[in-house]
Amino acid sequence: MSGSSPVRSMARSPFVLVVGVVLTWFIAAFLVWPNIHVLMATFFPDGSFSGRAAEKLFSSQRAMKALGNSFLLAVALSITVNVVGIFIVLVTHYFRIRGSRILFLGYATTFIYGGIVLAAGYKFIYGDKGIVTSLLLQVFPGMDPAWFSGFFAVLLVMTFATTTNHMLFVANALKGVDYQTIEAAKNLGASTWTILRRIVLPMLKPTLFAVTILSFLTGLGALSAPQVLGGRDFQTITPMILTFTNSPTSRDLAALLAVILGVATMLMLAVMSRLERGGTYFSVSKVSSELQKQDIRNPVANIAVHAVAYLLFAVYTLPVVLIVLYSFADGAAIQTGQLTWGSLTLDNYVRVLTQPAGLRPFVVSVAYSALAALIAVGGLLFVARLLQKYRNWVASLFEYLLHIPWILPSALLALGLIISYDHPNPMVGGAVLTGTTVILLIAFVTVKIPFTLRMLKASFAAVNSSLEEAAAMMGARTLYVFRRILLPLVLPAAAAITALNFNSLLDDYDTAIFLAHPLFQPLGLVIKANTDGAEGTDGVANTFVYTVLLMVITGVTMYLVYGRSRRSGNRKRLPAAPAAGGASAAGVLAESSAPAGSSGSAAEEGVLPGPARRP
Repeated sequence: MSGSSPVRSMARSPFVLVVGVVLTWFIAAFLVWPNIHVLMATFFPDGSFSGRAAEKLFSSQRAMKALGNSFLLAVALSITVNVVGIFIVLVTHYFRIRGSRILFLGYATTFIYGGIVLAAGYKFIYGDKGIVTSLLLQVFPGMDPAWFSGFFAVLLVMTFATTTNHMLFVANALKGVDYQTIEAAKNLGASTWTILRRIVLPMLKPTLFAVTILSFLTGLGALSAPQVLGGRDFQTITPMILTFTNSPTSRDLAALLAVILGVATMLMLAVMSRLERGGTYFSVSKVSSELQKQDIRNPVANIAVHAVAYLLFAVYTLPVVLIVLYSFADGAAIQTGQLTWGSLTLDNYVRVLTQPAGLRPFVVSVAYSALAALIAVGGLLFVARLLQKYRNWVASLFEYLLHIPWILPSALLALGLIISYDHPNPMVGGAVLTGTTVILLIAFVTVKIPFTLRMLKASFAAVNSSLEEAAAMMGARTLYVFRRILLPLVLPAAAAITALNFNSLLDDYDTAIFLAHPLFQPLGLVIKANTDGAEGTDGVANTFVYTVLLMVITGVTMYLVYGRSRRSGNRKRLPAAPAAGGASAAGVLAESSAPAGSSGSAAEEGVLPGPARRP
């Protein structure tokens, strides 16, 4: 088929034309124009070029320090996350460690909570008024109550929060290592360390490049962890952008900082992708065999690895255990940090689930998340099919533009929406969106477009093309084939994607803090306010309850998406319907959740994490 044939075929379908027009408007209004407007407001405030914003930025010691802190955190996080992440993957999937299944459950706690919830949980436990700090002060009365703050606290929390990508993607890549290669190295006398360093880790390089990109970008654009735990001495770019955005006279500085953040993001993606393409990473064995766990022969090393593994297990699980316990504690126990059987009560849950003030932020978050998840998946179902079917320059252009939210940080996207629609704009019918409830919904939908698009494309690609061809030969129209044949096959995957999107947006803070309506505050903002002591002891107790409820919802979602799909993946399927549900939702996750530019692009985990959330 010639290159122009698909274009002519698309043009003959009225429905395709309607989709194209709506898609073009959406991309122009919410992806392209807001970012162009940011650049214009920064460098052309009066219609002519001006470097005033740059002069103000470079003369601001506070802003320059925030820039330096962001890059420091990004570099440090890239190192620490890889060290901890690789270690926990090895002790759960590569080495024969006693209790590795229990260790895995502890390390996987970051799957069920993250973002502002995780940062708040660590502050309630290790902060100046935290539970652990109160206990330590009884033993060491002279210690500084604010010991857990600043760069150290932010780096520690974000390190343990972002190893989710390693548990998802590096562990999956490790399973693909050929055991015959390891056996051959053993027969040649190679030690355990040599095999790990010269054979196993090099084969994981593509995935390690991807998670390194994610770790760097996560540190560069961090918001909730620096805000909650950074204190006055350690603030980063994104909190500074938020501060400047709230003042109309400083929005040019916020815009310039957001532009710098976006440029740094794109440069990092380009550099890491270039480095990744320079290597060759594959096994030379003709017939691969399943990886088997390895013994650590050195007894001293074996004891040391076990000790570190269980120490990390305690670090991962202690916040979760204490949050669950203190969600049932009364105000006195929370305030003193002393938990007894007599202090346990259900009053906190009753207050949150029955009183309007406690239930309102939860309902607001559920409504926003559900609407955004449904709109993103429903709106992209037909778009993903068209982009997967028609491979030409028009489809490629649309696909690249739809990946803009993956390339640019959320702060830049949010700021672009604020300054573009704080006045009547003809692109949205002359409406003013800034300060309304709609603008946050638009932002939620926008940030989920790349992840949703990649996963839906993978789902459609897994469908047997002979089904569509047979229907076309029988005279079925395109829309009929899509509705009666393709849609039922990808519907399980679409439901899984909707669940993942809903789950990741429930406690969103990074986007909501810029765009939320004052009267409709979602859960992330309420949790952040409670960490500052805005609502006293009841507010802290409410946050514990919110965290437990979120962990339950997230756990159920992860089970429905991963557990059910893994079981269905073990069943035999007819060739006509390969993996339309389970495999495309879970097995394709690694490819679908990565930012454009990396090898299969970077895990997000997505998934970018889903859904690993940015702390």
